[in-house]
Amino acid sequence: MAYRNFSTEQLQVMDNGHHLHPFTDHTALHEGGVRVVTQADGHHFTDSDGKKILDAMAGLWCVNIGYGREELAKVAYDQMRELAYYNTFFKTTHPAVAQLAKRISDLAPAHMNRVFFGASGSESNDTAIRTVRHYWNLVGKPDKQIIVSRQYGYHGSTIAASSMGGFDVMHAQLGPALPGFRHVMAPYAFGEAHDGESDEVFGLRAAQTVEDEILAAGPENVAAFVGEPIQGAGGVKIPPANYWGEVQRICRKYDVLLMLDEVITGFGRTGEWFGCQAMGIEPDTMTLAKAITSGYQPLSAVVFSDRVADVISSNGEYFHGYTYSGHPVACAVALENIDIIEREGLVERVRDETGPYLTQRLNEVLGDHAIVGEIRGFGLLAAIEIVKDKTSKERFHGDLDAASVVRDHCIEAGMMMRAVGDTMILSPPLTWTKNTIDEAAELARIALDKTAAELL
Repeated sequence: MAYRNFSTEQLQVMDNGHHLHPFTDHTALHEGGVRVVTQADGHHFTDSDGKKILDAMAGLWCVNIGYGREELAKVAYDQMRELAYYNTFFKTTHPAVAQLAKRISDLAPAHMNRVFFGASGSESNDTAIRTVRHYWNLVGKPDKQIIVSRQYGYHGSTIAASSMGGFDVMHAQLGPALPGFRHVMAPYAFGEAHDGESDEVFGLRAAQTVEDEILAAGPENVAAFVGEPIQGAGGVKIPPANYWGEVQRICRKYDVLLMLDEVITGFGRTGEWFGCQAMGIEPDTMTLAKAITSGYQPLSAVVFSDRVADVISSNGEYFHGYTYSGHPVACAVALENIDIIEREGLVERVRDETGPYLTQRLNEVLGDHAIVGEIRGFGLLAAIEIVKDKTSKERFHGDLDAASVVRDHCIEAGMMMRAVGDTMILSPPLTWTKNTIDEAAELARIALDKTAAELL
C-alpha cells in the first residue's frame, strides 16, 4: 500500500497540515499527535508503531462482524469488476440493490416493506425528516411539520440532523439551528430520576414530557416523535422497560408518526435484528447505517411503514435522492454481511450469551470501583458512569474531564473505549466471546485504577 512508503512521522505531518478531523479539538490533536492506524484483524486494530489495541467500540459502533473478513473483500472485488457503479435514477435498478431492499424488508417488522438508500446515517435521517413532512403535505395536513426529539439524542451532523438532535454544543455551531424541532428530557434515570423514584414511575414521567410537548405545540402541528431505541452517542442511555410502550401510545393518540433512529441499534446489537423488535416498538420510519455493511462500505437506509410508503409512492415524483443511493458495491457487501451475521448466529449469541454476560461481568469486575457510579447494559451496548463520589453521584468538577482520563489510560492499557461526557461506553463487535469480555473488563479495571490514583 502507498502509505507504507512513509514513516509515522511523515504521515503525522501530512495529517496535521492538511486533514480536518471529525468531532476533534484540533489544537489538542496537534499538541498530542495523531495515531496512525494501519491494519485490523478480528477484534483488534494496529497502529503504525505496532501497538495492538482491542476495539471495544467496533470502529464507530459499526464493525459488527469484526475486522479482516475476506468474504466481504471478495464480494466487493467481484461486484466492482461486474458493475462498479450505476445510479438508481432514470427508472433503473441493479441486482444487489433489489435483493438488499427485499432482504431488509424481510428482517424488518411486517408493516415495513419499502427501503430508500443513502450513504450515511446523517443522510438517512435527513431523508426521514423530508419524507415525513412530505407525507403530511400529501395527506392534506401541511401544518404537521414539527418533530419532537430528545436531549442527548444524536441523529447525525448535517444541518437538519443536528438540529433534530439534542446536543446544545452542536446547536451552538449551527448559527442558528433549523426551526421545527423541539426537545424533551431523555429517559436517563441515573441523571434525571428523583430520589427514591422507581424505574416504572420515572419511565412514565419521561414519556409524559413527550405528550406535554405535543400539546404545547398543538397536535395539529406535530409531524413525528423521533428517538433511538437506546441513546448511543449520548452515553448509552437505556430507557425503563415501560417507556417506549407509553411513547407509542401517546403518538397514536395524537396521530403523530414514530420515527426510530436505528443507526447504532440495527443488525443485532440489541440481541434482535433491530432495537424496535427488542423493545416492542412499531415505527413508521426506521433509519439504518453503520452495521448494515459492518463499516466495510458506506451505506445507509430508511425503512418506511406501508402507511407512509404507499402515500409517497402513489403521488407522483418525489424530488429527493443521492448520487450513491443504492451503490452496487455497498449493497453487495451489505448482503454478504447480513449472510455472515445470520450464518454465524450472532444475533442469537448476543441475545442469549454475550449480551447478558457483558453487563454481568462489567458489574462483577467494576461495580465496586470508587469512581464508578453505575454500570448498565443492553445487548452488546454498555455504559460506565464516572463519578467522584458513589453515594452522592457527585461528578468531577471544573475543567477536569475524568472520562477522557479513563479513556487515555484504557488505550495505554491496550483497549479502545469511548468517553462521552462523564460516561465510558462500549459497543464491541458482535463476534466477541466471553473470554474477550473477561479481557475487556480487566483492562477497564486497570484504566479505572490509574484514573482514581491520579484524580482522587
